[in-house]
Amino acid sequence: MDVLISAERIRDRLDELAVEITRAYDGKPPVTVVGILNGCLMFVADVIRRIDLPLRVGFVTASSYRGPATVAGKLQIRDDFLPDITGRHVLLLDDILDTGKTLTRVVSHLLDRGAASVKVGVLLRKIGRQEVPFEPDFVAFTIPDQFVVGYGLDFDDEYRHLPYIGVVTEAG
Repeated sequence: MDVLISAERIRDRLDELAVEITRAYDGKPPVTVVGILNGCLMFVADVIRRIDLPLRVGFVTASSYRGPATVAGKLQIRDDFLPDITGRHVLLLDDILDTGKTLTRVVSHLLDRGAASVKVGVLLRKIGRQEVPFEPDFVAFTIPDQFVVGYGLDFDDEYRHLPYIGVVTEAG
């Protein structure tokens, strides 16, 4: 596996990203950070420890794959781990902006649940895959259209634990 983004680069960029986020929300009521499980776990944990603001944290799941399916079906959003966001400013964090379909649907869902505003931050923005118009507010890294794992991203539920972002090669 080739390392695309080292653990050190991730750490340094998240320091910068946290400053950007803190500035964007400075002076606003407490922010609710919402992560999209499972890929966001490391990203959310590392970012919220760096943001110098009062925060609440919640999670949603968004999945269109069931069982052994490899073709996406209808997107199912579950918000059992979401605190009340009515009238709250929400920072939605996700591991990757790929087609944009999931993020646009989750933003819509959060607004429908009463969020005052929703800003979006992504660890990775993959170039060349986006199918719907969507602009995240915060992007840690822009990457080429390669299959990546590590730092929360997986292949068949493996590799999430890696401290870096790696490119899966055919040789594995």
